[in-house]
Amino acid sequence: MKAKSRFLGIDDAPFRFSDERVPIVGVVVQAPSYIEGVLTTLAEVDGHDATERIAAMVRRSRYHAGLAAILIDGTAVGGFNVVDIDAVHEAVDRPVVTVTRKKPNMNAIETALRRRFDDWEERLAIIRRHEIGSIRTARGTVWVTHVGTTEAEVEKALSLTTVRGVLPEPLRVAHLIAAGIVRGESRGRA
Repeated sequence: MKAKSRFLGIDDAPFRFSDERVPIVGVVVQAPSYIEGVLTTLAEVDGHDATERIAAMVRRSRYHAGLAAILIDGTAVGGFNVVDIDAVHEAVDRPVVTVTRKKPNMNAIETALRRRFDDWEERLAIIRRHEIGSIRTARGTVWVTHVGTTEAEVEKALSLTTVRGVLPEPLRVAHLIAAGIVRGESRGRA
């Protein structure tokens, strides 16, 4: 990964659990912050289609071939529609990295999954498949999992794409656009 590499940041829009679907927004950024494109798809709230919907969104994109990595905000969209990063990586042949601002509380996640889903063990197994590691950036610490790349490459990608704050620009902008789609205006911190 080098300066001017292209990264795709993916985040879901705000939603209510009574919603059937949630918009998923992808933003292609040429490092560090030049926005080249926006991708969208829909996924079921608490469903099982996030992995395929995200992979299909990337595969059909004209940006697919030039992506250095795909950055996803967390391991699930639309509540607990868990993203299998191994399957996304295999489907699109690009490194996939999940990034969160806070360390996930695995006990709380397990409790929530047990309460809400008959298939909680399957969802939890996908979430736990990769070790969550911390990466210190110039502006703070983020928590990541990754497939198809090394921790050193993830550190480099974060360094290349983080402009302000702790989140990489592709994720920050995807968050803002997704919120704007649903609320008419973004608010809160990205």
